[in-house]
Amino acid sequence: MPHKKIIRDLNLKVTSQRLLILEVVRNGPSHFTAQDVFESVLARNPEIGFATVYRFLRTLSEHSYVTEIRMGGMPARYEWAGKRHHDHLTCVSCANIVEFENTEIERLQEKVAKQFGFSLTDHVLELYGVCPECRAKESAAKAR
Repeated sequence: MPHKKIIRDLNLKVTSQRLLILEVVRNGPSHFTAQDVFESVLARNPEIGFATVYRFLRTLSEHSYVTEIRMGGMPARYEWAGKRHHDHLTCVSCANIVEFENTEIERLQEKVAKQFGFSLTDHVLELYGVCPECRAKESAAKAR
């Protein structure tokens, strides 16, 4: 979907700042923080403030154009919501995020919802742990 159409669908005025933020969001890394987006847009337009970036990301999230991923105590990360459904494994040490799909987990979530009388409409599954690279660093540090 063209960037101008997305902004219009949000009932917002099309501005060069919003277009730049959308360009960075759509063409940057798959998982990003508001700070990541701010630093990228700031390099191209030093007049854009952090609050502008954050508010626009919140609006995109509220209208399901981006998905917000919360990890306790760390800044929210976002991803463009146009992807197929997937879940996340997030490293609590380095904040690296791994996306995965697992049909058995999906079936179990449906089963749990039905067990409690729910008709599942959506879900977010976030698993937290320590990635192999961080575990290796921890082991190397302990060995010293």
